[in-house]
Amino acid sequence: MSVAFAKEESAEAASETILPPRPISGRINLVTQAGLARLQAELAAAQQALAAANALDDVNERRRQAAIPLRDVSYYAQRVETAQLSPPPASQEVVAFGHTVSFEREDGRVQTYRIVGEDEADPSRATISHGSPVALALMGKAVGDVVEFGGRSLEILSIAWVDEAGG
Repeated sequence: MSVAFAKEESAEAASETILPPRPISGRINLVTQAGLARLQAELAAAQQALAAANALDDVNERRRQAAIPLRDVSYYAQRVETAQLSPPPASQEVVAFGHTVSFEREDGRVQTYRIVGEDEADPSRATISHGSPVALALMGKAVGDVVEFGGRSLEILSIAWVDEAGG
């Protein structure tokens, strides 16, 4: 094997193992109890994947296999460290973090979302980040308020809090 081939292989392996960090917004890292548990589980899974990758004998394969878990360990460790567990909202008078909000759009469609932390937000599961434009427009508003958002009107129909145990 030529030295040039070995160096090329090492350069290729190195480029595959240096991943940019996962982006983290500058927003406060509010989390629900379920969100904190999920962050902790993701950290543990990333640590386990990193340990498995580090157990590989082949140094290039070890670097390749460790790249994503290494990045994820860094990300989730920072998210767990900065997580601020938000208590349940004190009232259901105005929209706040943790609330489930139903609103009617101008076209008559009714949508319902729970306002949660960034890492637990998944609109397909009816959760949105507290930093999302819709959540920012709704927060602090009451039932019956009409919120102008993106050239559209949203009327708040209900505000509820459901504990994460389903109660």
